[in-house]
Amino acid sequence: MGSCCSVRIRADHSPRRDGLSSRYVSFDGRDTSSRRSSSSSVPLTPRNEGEILESTNLKTFGFNDLRIATRNFRPDSVLGEGGFGCVFKGWIDENTFKAAKPGTGTVIAVKRLNQEGFQGHKEWLTEINYLGQLYHPNLVKLIGYCLEDEHRLLVYEFMPRGSLENHLFRRTSYFQPLSWKLRMKVALGAAKGLAYLHSPNAKVIYRDFKSSNILLDSNYNAKLSDFRLAKDGPMDGKSHVSTRVMGTYGYAAPVHGHRDFSYHQIHFSGHLTARSDVYSFGVVLLEMLTGRRVLDKNRPHGEQNLIEWARPYLASKRRVLRVMDARIEGQYSPSGALKAATIAVKCLAVEPKYRPTMNEVVKALEQLQDTDIVKAEEAQKHRRTCAEDSSRKATSSYPRPASPIVA
Repeated sequence: MGSCCSVRIRADHSPRRDGLSSRYVSFDGRDTSSRRSSSSSVPLTPRNEGEILESTNLKTFGFNDLRIATRNFRPDSVLGEGGFGCVFKGWIDENTFKAAKPGTGTVIAVKRLNQEGFQGHKEWLTEINYLGQLYHPNLVKLIGYCLEDEHRLLVYEFMPRGSLENHLFRRTSYFQPLSWKLRMKVALGAAKGLAYLHSPNAKVIYRDFKSSNILLDSNYNAKLSDFRLAKDGPMDGKSHVSTRVMGTYGYAAPVHGHRDFSYHQIHFSGHLTARSDVYSFGVVLLEMLTGRRVLDKNRPHGEQNLIEWARPYLASKRRVLRVMDARIEGQYSPSGALKAATIAVKCLAVEPKYRPTMNEVVKALEQLQDTDIVKAEEAQKHRRTCAEDSSRKATSSYPRPASPIVA
């Protein structure tokens, strides 16, 4: 999506037309974070435009305010561009939400729909439907929207570090390669975001998990963005949703018997489950370990498909080091690299039933992070001890002063 801002709109706790409270419910079940109802008797997805827009507590923006806030959508304000449209940087007053002068007030990211027809409008509504009713630290915050004449825009929090994709693959001075520690932090944050979406409180299948949809704030906290393809998960005890399975080629889970993929987007009829997102997570984790894109036509033959190239190396502590990103060499232990690679391999299982749940992935990444912290502390303690020993040896090697001669 590009980048996006850090403003939280407070819920007004007013009752909805269906009689349910629009209060927040957090990912751990407490009544503080998400506005999704857990009642199975009420459809999770409002059925029409009016219900979608009325079921959220988002700020409504006028087109003229957003035009002024983005300096008339100037080209040098563009943060990114995707299938939905361009994303522009803007500024608003944090109290009135009116346009502010550049460099003042609160920074925002404004996504402007450039697609014409029903499909673009439908995706715009889908984004509002999910991000307007869900809240989690690892989901990008949607502040509001504009629906005025033919204009359809979305206003997000600004994410100053941009996308994970840029940090992994862009070779510029602005996007520095992420360290091993930061990569594992981003992986854990993104995993928590997916785990929340799959939880009983949300029951959402993301369907387009990829490195360009993971945005980073100033502290490199990961947040999932772009919910255009999101879908309600299975209900009433069902194991799957019968629908078109969609996603980006390379990141989408394989389906038996299907070979007719376009390079950018794939879609076909099938059984959609949360394990589809798990596969996509494995792809992104492998990109983070290797520093390579999942598909890269510029690579030599045999290395263009990341998964096929890397898979033979991922089961051995010695061999896995051969596929690790050279830019983070020396920042991780061989056992840590193998553990991370093992998580990726499990997520990339061809059979969905053999893939872990995102909760299991979160636990594995937390254990890996804890192990890295302990080993870093041990290494620091070892270096400190060595330095103290060296200091003592140097002191003891000094010649002793001569004893005074007593007459």
